[in-house]
Amino acid sequence: QPRLLESGGGSVQTGGALKLSCAVSGVRFSSLILGWFRQAPGKTRERVSFIGDDMSTLYIDSVKGRFTISRDNRKNTLYLQMNSLEPEDTATYFCVADQYPSKLWDGNADYWGQGTQVTVSS
Repeated sequence: QPRLLESGGGSVQTGGALKLSCAVSGVRFSSLILGWFRQAPGKTRERVSFIGDDMSTLYIDSVKGRFTISRDNRKNTLYLQMNSLEPEDTATYFCVADQYPSKLWDGNADYWGQGTQVTVSS
């Protein structure tokens, strides 16, 4: 059973930066489609960014140019570098892993982490 553990969340001021990490175990990492969702209190989860096993990436429009997703297959770790953070980025961020066929863009995933909190204040 795959396990996903997020870390790196915290509280920053507007314009600050954070780097989230997601350690993955229990599954062949290199075969996964990986990504990040986020959920603000009282709201549903929304997609943020995804990275394929071929290193292709997708970002929602609101984070393009500010967030960078990456993966290190030798360390079994997924990353999300978040720059120029805005209050609207405040949410719990979830690491997700999916196996083919991918369901991530539709809002589903095979495996979810427990989340790490990101708070951005003005």
